[in-house]
Amino acid sequence: MDTDYKALLEHSKSIARFHSIMTLLHWDQETYMPPGGITARSEQIAEISELTHEKKISRAYKQLLGKFVNLNTGNFKRALNKDQAVCVREWHKDYCRNTKLPVAFVKAFSQLTSEATQIWAMAKKANNFKLFAPFLEKIIRMNREKTEILGFDEHPYDALLEAYEPCMTASRVSRIFDALGKELKSLMKKISAQKPAKFLTRAVDDATQADIGLWISRILPIDPDYTRLDVSSHPFSLALHPRDSRITTRYLKNSFLSNIFSVLHEAGHSMYEMGLPAQHWGTPLAEPVSLSVHESQSRWWETLIGRSMPFWKHMYPTLQQKLPFLGKVSLPDFYRAANHVAPSFIRVEADEVTYGLHVILRFEIEKQLITGNLSVGDLPDAWNEKFKELFGLTPPSHAEGCLQDIHWSLGDFGYFPTYALGNLLAAQFFGAFEKEHKDWDKRIAQGELGFVRDWLKKNVHVHGKKYNLDELAKRVTGKGLSEEAYCKHLKSKYSEIYSL
Repeated sequence: MDTDYKALLEHSKSIARFHSIMTLLHWDQETYMPPGGITARSEQIAEISELTHEKKISRAYKQLLGKFVNLNTGNFKRALNKDQAVCVREWHKDYCRNTKLPVAFVKAFSQLTSEATQIWAMAKKANNFKLFAPFLEKIIRMNREKTEILGFDEHPYDALLEAYEPCMTASRVSRIFDALGKELKSLMKKISAQKPAKFLTRAVDDATQADIGLWISRILPIDPDYTRLDVSSHPFSLALHPRDSRITTRYLKNSFLSNIFSVLHEAGHSMYEMGLPAQHWGTPLAEPVSLSVHESQSRWWETLIGRSMPFWKHMYPTLQQKLPFLGKVSLPDFYRAANHVAPSFIRVEADEVTYGLHVILRFEIEKQLITGNLSVGDLPDAWNEKFKELFGLTPPSHAEGCLQDIHWSLGDFGYFPTYALGNLLAAQFFGAFEKEHKDWDKRIAQGELGFVRDWLKKNVHVHGKKYNLDELAKRVTGKGLSEEAYCKHLKSKYSEIYSL
């Protein structure tokens, strides 16, 4: 490896170290930081954001990168091996995007969103949208400014979506979501009349839920030396390194399954991060492809594995011991209850069928907010009206409506579509996995899970950013991303459960 490439590699790793510091600050803010520390924390995060952005656009970095690639055209100047070519390609792509954003803008945006997350939490707890509205106004205003700075061809939303899923545009997402929405609404109408099981709402204290969450995390094929489980108001997963991953869950007194599926979901994210090649940390070879691919890993473990009959054949006896009131509930009854389908208000608690509709709602509203066709003041009414159209329900409060998600307080406009796209990709991946492991259900029913993680690591994790979403989908499944595999999965599964 020549001296210039070593210097470029070290610069990239230095940026990654700054990102790790930022990640740790965010993790602490959501878990253990005392509420009174928010002002100081916002200043810390703003400072680190500024320093990180300066490193990303520095003259030294520009000069190093310019030795390997034409900064205007993206054409390579030197012969590179495959791994080096991937790194230089991705570094150049990020550099071009980052140099468009002024350092002052990045710092101001970071400080604003750090403060806004705390205000959002207060507003949600008090069910007071007006408390959060001024901050949301500023965040949307800065996001609109960002779209102008970054530029776009068709729709301003494209400039924001690119940060989370570069393969997508608003028009492409709309086409996929139009087809997906029709299928989901049709299926929901057929099976959502079933009544929920009362035993799922039995009160379970925090200590018991903590024990269950830890038990779930320990049976998964993840190394406890490299991860930890904590509690936060909104479950999340963050990684500082393939050897340092943090996940959280939350305890809802009358919904013990929420804790279980939260742990499975966030552990899926964690396994992706820990499956990236540690020897390439600090480079695109050890970075996730996109948030859609990331979400495919979490939904894989939460729904395709965690809501499957084979999984509970092995797990249910132990859960019955931990929750004695399940002692007289048969496995088939528990399985049907765990896969109950019904319109509900909270996205993260939604079943497999209705979940995508929650995402479609947010996508449509985000586009209107960014274009200015919807004002922040009219957001609660617009949310409730769209929710009524999709689900036939009206949220009883802002906390169960437009205030339920943390994402807008973080400034993450363009993020939500990746949740539904991840579901679609997970189903496609699972089809390929089934062909290779025809006895997967029998092995999981016997408590084997390591082979599942190993398949994902071999086919998805190990590549880092060598391939984009479309390339990875074709490499693993032979087809580009579509809603077909997901809709087929839902129809097959719920036809069996409800004998449609």
